[in-house]
Formats: sequence, structure tokens, C-alpha cells
Amino acid sequence: MKVALIIERMDPAGGGRESSTAQIAAELADRGCEVSVICQQANWARDGVEIVALGKRGLTRTATLRHFIADVQTALDAGQWDIAHAMLPVPGANVYQPRGGTVPAQITASQRRRSPMGALLSSIFEPANRRRALMSHLERQVVADESVTCLAVSSMVAGEFEEYYQRSSGVRVVYNAVAMPEIDDEQRADWRQKLRFTLGVTQDDPVFITVAKNFALKGVNEAIIAFAEWIDRRGHSINAKLVVIGQKNFEGYQRIAGMRQAGAKVVFIPPTDEVFRYYAAADACVLLSWYDPCSRVVLEAARWGIPSITTAYNGASEVLEGGAGIVVSSPRDRPAVMAAYEDMCDPVWRGVRVELCRGLDATLAIGRHVDELLDVYRDICEETR
Repeated sequence: MKVALIIERMDPAGGGRESSTAQIAAELADRGCEVSVICQQANWARDGVEIVALGKRGLTRTATLRHFIADVQTALDAGQWDIAHAMLPVPGANVYQPRGGTVPAQITASQRRRSPMGALLSSIFEPANRRRALMSHLERQVVADESVTCLAVSSMVAGEFEEYYQRSSGVRVVYNAVAMPEIDDEQRADWRQKLRFTLGVTQDDPVFITVAKNFALKGVNEAIIAFAEWIDRRGHSINAKLVVIGQKNFEGYQRIAGMRQAGAKVVFIPPTDEVFRYYAAADACVLLSWYDPCSRVVLEAARWGIPSITTAYNGASEVLEGGAGIVVSSPRDRPAVMAAYEDMCDPVWRGVRVELCRGLDATLAIGRHVDELLDVYRDICEETR
């Protein structure tokens, strides 16, 4: 089977959708598929995967997107692929999987996290966002085509197709998944001991971790404030740490922690390739997303045996509902977030949650995800014969 995976840029260091696409491409290649990644530019290579870099042209982001869509359509017209699986809305692809969620849901999330005045201003100026207007137009066109199979990385995203486009037929949930490094227990224990020593905590002190590139969207501000208030309520007697990873410019968030007398307990780490070392040191993950189709961070933490605190706006919350984590209604629900911090400090309950996380390992494995993708691909090929 010849499969084209379509994404604007192919650099796994750039974010979750690029990392997911790389892992899917590698797994498909290992299954014997002829895999091509069609993109503008790539900073990734893998044996068995062809990179088709079409180049980047256009003076504005909107023009660049428009040219890329046209170039992809020209490439697809050659007809050399059985499956054209697009991560952005490309007319002509037969699979659409919006790994960043649907455009209307993104707009709603952007307004949700703002103050009432900010939300009003955002709605007024939204039409001026020409790139998103183009994405919205393309998405409506793609989703209206009943020959296109729409894939959702969570039930939440499947609900978006129905809510915003009245589309339920031809929508299939292929729940998100993540690949994990092959690290044995001895290496993990060594990482945990060394990093916790660096952080100035004992093996029994609670360490929380959040990993994000977009701190505003992932509720880092709310996580810090709730953490600081929880520490204050405990009378600063608890030697807890909140480790925040993933953004270069964190000074503003550092000031927020300092103003709330929690500066020494909130540790900021710039983007790093060694995030799993920090997972090893952590007891719980915190990701108070304002919107997340299905966060890879929460899934990685779960496969690593680390329970998470997240929000109902995150599709990854669906796997935590059995007790593998705690789901709060909103990043603004500070009492619930503070209660979740406290809950995660109970070693008995945390141990139960850890075991429930470990039970999700196979469910969240990239192999399961690709099994389901291949089922979708085969169904499409059968229908088009």
C-alpha cells in the first residue's frame, strides 16, 4: 500500500502533530507500506520513508498555505498513492485527520481562555485572520465531501465534526497514541534519583511536571497560581516542586510564581530532548489545557505510569476517566485544581492511579493506532476498487 502523509512542516521538534506524523510514518514503513511525507520543508529523515519537500513560497502565511495546498494537489493528481492522509484540510486527500482539532473548535478555545472583554475583541478581529479564514474555508470544503474519511484523535473531536459540520457518517475515532523510548527500570530509577537530587527533593516529596510549547493555551499560568495557593494553604511545610518545561521565554511566568511566594518551588526548563528524564523524576503530570484534541503529554505520562491532572477540554481526559488521573472542568476551577494537587500527594491513591496508568500501555501504543489506521486505509481501498 502506498501512503502519503501530508503536513506543512516535518520537524518532530516543532510540536505534537509533527512528532505523531513521524511516529506514524515510521510504523507504517515497518509494516511494509510505501510511505511518503509530503511537506513544505523537512528536518527529519528515516529509512523507508520518502520525504517529498515541495518548498515554501509566498510572501505571507496565507499565501504560503495557499501555494502549499495547490502544490500538494498537483502532486496528488499524479495518482501514485493509494491513500492521501492529510493532517490539514487538503481538497483531494481521501483522509482528513485534524491533529490540531477542527478550526471552529480552535476559535472557540481562543475566546474561551480570554477575559470577557478579550473574548469580545477576539471575535471582532477574528475575520481579519486571513490564514485561519482560508483554513476554515478549506475545512468546510473537505468535510462536506462525503468521499473523505474524517478521522478524530478523540471522541471530543468526533463531536466537533457533528457540532460544527453536522457530519457523523464517515467520521471514525482513531484514538491518539504515542511511542515511548526503550528505557529499563534501572535507567529510569537512576534518572529519577539524580534529577530529584538536582531539584532538591527527597524520594517522598511530590514533584509535578507540565510540558508545553504554548504556555497560554496549556494553562501554565493557572497551574502555577493554583500550585502557589495550594502551597500557601499547606503553610509552605511541604517540599513540593512544579517543573515547567518547553518554552524559552518563561520570565513572565517566573514572576507570577515569585509574586506568589512560590518562586523557589516552580522550576522552569527550556525546550529539551530529555523530557523523559523529567517524567522519570515526576509523580504527577499537570496540563490544564484550554483546548487539546488529545494531548500527547498526558498520553506519554500515562504510558510512563504517571497520573495526570487535566481538563475536560482535553481529549486525552477520556482515558483518565477510569481513575488514571483527575479531570477538572476548567483551568479556572482553582479549588478543583488545588484539591487535585492534594490528592496526588496521597501515596496510596497515587499508587492506585499509577497501576491504572500502566494498564493503559497497550491502548495508547502507536502500534494500536497504526493497526486502526490500516483498517481505515483498507476500507477506503475496498470502496474505491
